[in-house]
Amino acid sequence: MMQVFYGKGFQVITPHERVRNLQRKLSELPQYQPETEHFFHGGMYCRKVFRHAGVLVVGAAHKKEHFYLIVSGTVKITSGDGAAQEVTGPYLFLSKPGTKRAVYALTDTVCMTFHLTDAVTVESAEAELVDTDPESMYNPGNVAKHQQLEVSL
Repeated sequence: MMQVFYGKGFQVITPHERVRNLQRKLSELPQYQPETEHFFHGGMYCRKVFRHAGVLVVGAAHKKEHFYLIVSGTVKITSGDGAAQEVTGPYLFLSKPGTKRAVYALTDTVCMTFHLTDAVTVESAEAELVDTDPESMYNPGNVAKHQQLEVSL
């Protein structure tokens, strides 16, 4: 059995904090504006997001369990424990409250999230479902807050 001892000055960084640190670094760069569609139906909210190959984004932490579906394409994505894995869609994640993901699109990718809610607007859905994060790079509706990166095909 291996034992690890930490001396004075060592800091243990949680997987969640590693993703937040990545978000801070990404926020210093021009921002990518993902193509996002929103759907409300039968007490559910669905967000459909297209990402170009080569794009890295950090998503918001959510307050409630929900489904996260890689519909098509291949991504490198962090899980709740911080480990990154390569996934090709279709692939379904069961997201727990507080999970914050970093997603790198290896190919053009379509992802969707599905949430139970009685909300009927994007703003009210996000207020109910998404943790408040002053460092977030996106406003409600997945709209980039800062200078946008131009992506050419």
